[in-house]
Amino acid sequence: MKKILKYSILSSIVILLFWSCHKIDVTPKSLYTEDVFPATEDQFQSIIGPVYTSLRGHYGLTYFFITEATTDEAILPAYGGSWYDGGSYENMHRHTWTKDHNWVGSAWSDATGLVGICNQTMYILRNAPEGDIKKISLAEVRAIRAYAFWELLDLFGGVPLDTLYPSPGLQAKASRTDVFNFVESELKAVAPYLKTNVDAGTYGKPTQFFAYSLLAKLYLNAEVYTGAKRLNECINACDVVINSGKYAIESRNSYLQMFYSNNGPAMKEFIFAVPYDPATSNGYFFPARYDLNRSLGIKYRYSGSTPGNNTNPVMNQTSGNGLINSKPSGPRATLSSFLNYFLDDANDIRLKQWLYGPQTWDNGSPLMVRTTKKGYDQFYAGADGTAEYIYQLTIDTSIKLRQNPTLFDCGNDEIAWNQGARNIKFYPDANSTTRNQGNDMPVFRFSDILLMKAEAILRGGTATGGQTALSLVNQIRSNRSTSAAWASISLEQLYQERCRELVWECQHRTDMIRFGKFENIYGFKTNTDTYRRIFPIPTFAMTTNKKLEQNTGY
Repeated sequence: MKKILKYSILSSIVILLFWSCHKIDVTPKSLYTEDVFPATEDQFQSIIGPVYTSLRGHYGLTYFFITEATTDEAILPAYGGSWYDGGSYENMHRHTWTKDHNWVGSAWSDATGLVGICNQTMYILRNAPEGDIKKISLAEVRAIRAYAFWELLDLFGGVPLDTLYPSPGLQAKASRTDVFNFVESELKAVAPYLKTNVDAGTYGKPTQFFAYSLLAKLYLNAEVYTGAKRLNECINACDVVINSGKYAIESRNSYLQMFYSNNGPAMKEFIFAVPYDPATSNGYFFPARYDLNRSLGIKYRYSGSTPGNNTNPVMNQTSGNGLINSKPSGPRATLSSFLNYFLDDANDIRLKQWLYGPQTWDNGSPLMVRTTKKGYDQFYAGADGTAEYIYQLTIDTSIKLRQNPTLFDCGNDEIAWNQGARNIKFYPDANSTTRNQGNDMPVFRFSDILLMKAEAILRGGTATGGQTALSLVNQIRSNRSTSAAWASISLEQLYQERCRELVWECQHRTDMIRFGKFENIYGFKTNTDTYRRIFPIPTFAMTTNKKLEQNTGY
């Protein structure tokens, strides 16, 4: 992980050297000219660094919100006006976003920007010495570019296929099918040149199994993207990963640890992950900031919080003796209807990633919070509203817009802030003194490969390798729960299993669309418009490129 981040820093220096070579009237003052540099793998990686930096800066924040806050998995209401942000998160939840929505614009800028950086990097490398290292390096950049185009395909439908640097000029929007075909052809073209070893040296970089994982995702959603099923191709792509023998399902005992801040190359399910480091300013990753209840900073050692010499301190009361209480922002939660997918099986380890109900310290003592009667309930009408009130922190799984339903507002009291189950899959990084975390975030994981193959078989694809949809799902469940194996499986059961297995991993929006659930009424959402399966092209993009055509409905 740190090696990849090192390349990102060095690359900016190297790129400056290269740009001097494009000014034909300037005498080179460096031995690092295009005909001799880069030559080694480390030198090539130093040029590629900005590609990974761009992806890292996008995936854990913008991409998370655009793929999760638009579903029933994540909701971010307002609290006494705080976090309303002009209705940004409300629009995402209610499916009322417009072409000027901030997160929609960010997603477009990030994905098209990643394409541009890849194009620029390939241009810089065009005259580098030929050899296997160059072929592999260019294949890695093209694989990331294919991923960026897949994001655009999935989020926005048809987009310009801008693949050259310098750009030949403004281009019209290609059809969604054309973008699909381009992503498919690129992945097939680069796969033979991508590495097949899975170790610390390839961690965080696209391998051959990255390409086939993305192909499987592409094929599984082909009917949504193009109107034509590609189920057998999905199964075949999954089989390349499965038959490689490079990956395995983590056991029940290690499932939660897979997402801790010390995760990395040792994770045997990670096919491709985005590395994060709390010391790196570009690419913040701070799920604990959004997801931890405000009174849980000390328990989870958030941003340097520590109880010092205190034993079971009362939140908002105890001070001194080395106590440091850094409070998370804590606005993000899930809907009770989504949490219900986890509640049927008390033996499922995945239930433990959720915080709900009465909260305790690690020793089982109740976690107590000090406030006032009116601080606890802003609508308290008694004359003793300023009197001290101490209660055990209890997270209510339901969410109520108690203060102002029209402004998506729960209120600004303890009751409001304690609403909605909280996810701590990406466990708070106790080693970080900032809100930034070091948990690497998986993009493709082996369990997803098994679930995609199972789904493709259930939808009519041809089973291979003696595996059935049921056996594949039970392979995962046997490593997640001590309950009995399933005797049968339906598409609805598989959908719910995907919810349990891949929660908070940026998979849910695509799943909901594929299963026909994106238009369902849930939470405070009543909009059932089907055209919102893709987002609008932002106004600024339409203004810049007059050849673009707006998506239907916007």
